[in-house]
Amino acid sequence: MPTSSASTTDAAKPASSGGVQSLERAFDLLERMADAGGEVGLSELSASSGLPLPTIHRLMRTLVACGYVRQQANRRYALGPRLIRLGESASRLLGTWARPYLARLVEETGETANMALLDGDEIVYVAQVPSKHSMRMFTEVGRRVLPHSTGVGKALLAHTPPDEVRALLARTGMPAATEKTITTPEGFLEALEQVRRAGYAVDDNEQEIGVRCLAVSVPNSPTAAAVSISGPAGRVTEAATERIVPILQEVAKDLSTALANTATQG
Repeated sequence: MPTSSASTTDAAKPASSGGVQSLERAFDLLERMADAGGEVGLSELSASSGLPLPTIHRLMRTLVACGYVRQQANRRYALGPRLIRLGESASRLLGTWARPYLARLVEETGETANMALLDGDEIVYVAQVPSKHSMRMFTEVGRRVLPHSTGVGKALLAHTPPDEVRALLARTGMPAATEKTITTPEGFLEALEQVRRAGYAVDDNEQEIGVRCLAVSVPNSPTAAAVSISGPAGRVTEAATERIVPILQEVAKDLSTALANTATQG
């Protein structure tokens, strides 16, 4: 009987942050589902979250009713379609918040600045401020590419466990965008090791011949994000790289702080 009483008042319990505990738990379950690939069973959620099955069942039933989760024919639960609209809106907002920082990158480096996210197995560009130089490159807002051929892809995957990187590459394949594209898992894992050592990633004519890109991840971003500059290989030289990388790293750090402040407002 005490157990029943505790469960019925669960939704009204205050969370440690001063919010509503059931909301915190529901969002935690959604994030755990995303980490698990988007589909899980109740027992898996219970094991990973430490919550009792009745609590998880009640939360999932609510999320299903709202369209944020759907129950599969095999009784497992999957992320629901209503999350897509939220994600797209959030991506657009993230791009809007990033634009002043990308504009600063253009001002200080002279090259086109981009922001990209890892969305599933793909890279999606969510913001761009073009260089004042007249040169159009493949990157544009909304464009999706595979991670293995981009600087932002390397920056975003640099600290992902090798077995997860291999699994991603097995799902996407490694088609060559140019003759310089890395097309083997071993070659890509070696490139990620170079990113970890150097603190930045390079796309050297790997996505588009004649174009070099320098990229760094945004530390502690609420979703995996990276910023980059791209320009003609004749301008983005080794000497230019030494000048540009510290600027990239500083802007990424400042953007991270701004995103953290936005998340904690209110």
